[in-house]
Amino acid sequence: MPSIATAARALPGTPIKGSTATPVKSILKTASVLGRRKFQHDDAEEPTEPPSSPTKRRKVLFDDIKNVTYELGRRTMDEIKLEVRTAVEDHLHGNDGQYDTIKELFSDDKDAYAPADMDIDENKHHELQAYVVALTGCVSMLKSKECNGLVRHVLQCRWLGRDEAFAKVFMNFLAALVSAQGSYLGTVLDMMVSKFQYTRQPSWGVADFPEVSRDVMRERLHTALRYILQMFPSAISVLESLLSAKFPFPDDSMQIHMAYINNMLRIKDYAPDLKEEILDIIMNRVVKIDAQMQLDLEDLDDDITAAVMFSLQEQTRESRDWEGDMLEDDDDESVDSDDLDLDVEASRIKTVKENVEKMDAVLDTLFEFYTPYFHNPGSDRAFDAFTTILREFDHLVLPTYRSRHTQFLAFHFAQKHERLTDAFCGQLIATAFQSNTPNVLKQAAAAYLASFVARGAGVPKSLVRTIFQLLLLHIEQYRRKYEPICRGPDLSRFHIYYSLMQAALYIFCFRWRDLVDSVPDMVDPEDPASFIGQDIEWLGNSRKDLSVQIFGKLNPLKVCAPGIVEEFATLAHKLNFVYVFPLLENNKRIRLTQYITSTYSTGGALRDAGFDQHDETYHQLDPYFPFDPYQLPVSKRWISNEYLSWQRVPGLNTEEDDDSDIADDDDNDDELDEGTATDSDGDDYD
Repeated sequence: MPSIATAARALPGTPIKGSTATPVKSILKTASVLGRRKFQHDDAEEPTEPPSSPTKRRKVLFDDIKNVTYELGRRTMDEIKLEVRTAVEDHLHGNDGQYDTIKELFSDDKDAYAPADMDIDENKHHELQAYVVALTGCVSMLKSKECNGLVRHVLQCRWLGRDEAFAKVFMNFLAALVSAQGSYLGTVLDMMVSKFQYTRQPSWGVADFPEVSRDVMRERLHTALRYILQMFPSAISVLESLLSAKFPFPDDSMQIHMAYINNMLRIKDYAPDLKEEILDIIMNRVVKIDAQMQLDLEDLDDDITAAVMFSLQEQTRESRDWEGDMLEDDDDESVDSDDLDLDVEASRIKTVKENVEKMDAVLDTLFEFYTPYFHNPGSDRAFDAFTTILREFDHLVLPTYRSRHTQFLAFHFAQKHERLTDAFCGQLIATAFQSNTPNVLKQAAAAYLASFVARGAGVPKSLVRTIFQLLLLHIEQYRRKYEPICRGPDLSRFHIYYSLMQAALYIFCFRWRDLVDSVPDMVDPEDPASFIGQDIEWLGNSRKDLSVQIFGKLNPLKVCAPGIVEEFATLAHKLNFVYVFPLLENNKRIRLTQYITSTYSTGGALRDAGFDQHDETYHQLDPYFPFDPYQLPVSKRWISNEYLSWQRVPGLNTEEDDDSDIADDDDNDDELDEGTATDSDGDDYD
């Protein structure tokens, strides 16, 4: 059987020199955060006596830190160092033969050294390690741009899948390389961050080496990254830029996204200065996926959407290892042959399902990440963490149209303590009522405020009453300002007024019992139906104040979303709050387009006259309330006890009680085709 012994790599006609060269001393200190860099292996034995003959192979390694020379196969470490230095020097003079051989050695590092039925010489395992040490000794020569090719090949080798000694040697090489040439810092960090997406052992494993687990691989990766950050403080800003630039593409798999995010979150443990930037990067991507996912769901047929959500809910995730769901024989980077046979609709469904899974996994991870900070929700530590959530909500979530699930991070943690609830509502109030805030953000803030107050089970009665009265106060101020110049209901001119009115109506629909001051003794507070037809005293002057708005010239019931208006009208009538059905009948004869100002209807480059032919809903408010039912099957566990579901009360809500009874008989808490609280087409189950 032929020998696998390492042969000297020399140019034709160039003899290998003896071991007369002085070993190059490491440029690193002998002690570092990584410990002493000894390259010892369990199967290697240091010789206790000389070999009996010159040809007997000595299975020994080297200790570069102590500058002691050992032999590797038939060659000493000094000979390998000399070989590498000679190859680099020759390359700089135009002779690339041996230089290319070393490049090829690192390019082929993942391949098996020999067939499976052939014994492997253990020294072959350590050959690449010896070349890494030799390259570390001549990094001053590698800083020349002519050596970029060799450096690139070395950085691409599978250093994470070898033994611990190789990993330490490679870390020393990385540090020495950056020390010698600062321009390599970005290249080294780029190599490390690229490995954040690794989820399967074949991505980092090396043939003929024992299998390295994902946890061990990541421990080595983050040990090296931590070492670089400690040695080079300037690496922090470079790393921050790379983390954003190399974030997985939106169409990458859930497993890749979760591997990258989990690695990013791990950085905060040793680079706390990057904590907020890391969370911002994650949140920015999550919001984009969330908004796109919602648009995709709306484009699908309702039955198909329900089927997608139901199938996801049926999947059990006992361990919730979001990275470990792939089959071992499945290749993420290849195209499944079955995919080629899918029609367009089936492909869309598959994409939507994958995006829903991705959102579910990321949000479940973020909920879990933040939870330890709120063990004592009234503490400063909890408030600081919530401040980060609020900042991201204000900068990323609030301006995003149709974000559907990401905002529930704020919803969940805001209910942990009164201090946090006040902070969240206070920020929304400031945004909704500040004069210098764009109207689109004012509308969004009003919707979030109303939805949080309506849906939050932990929002106290006192806060519901306070927010409702505050809305009525500002609504009245806008009425006095706009009514003198109003010809009729006009969403384009009085947008913020209608947004606040819709918010007030929405809160009334959900929390009307909290707005009651007193009721007759015959009313059972636990039975909503017992309030019907009773003489109820309402909060302050809320009945009068809201009636003034409803019957005013601005006519908000014509502009607010019809579903919300319908539900409010029914409740207000049966609770003796206000009777508005004659007004609604009259509104059916009003065309909103007749009140659009001529400047706006002809557009000023925004809208031409053709748009005046749109359906009336084009000139009415969008019925968007961001805390409508949470549909992600796994992560919904975080808000299950903090969420008020809409439940129709026979005789109290809309007249479609027969249909509601049928739905209630099913008593299916897992129903996922949930409508909004004011959706006249269906109930809101949770």
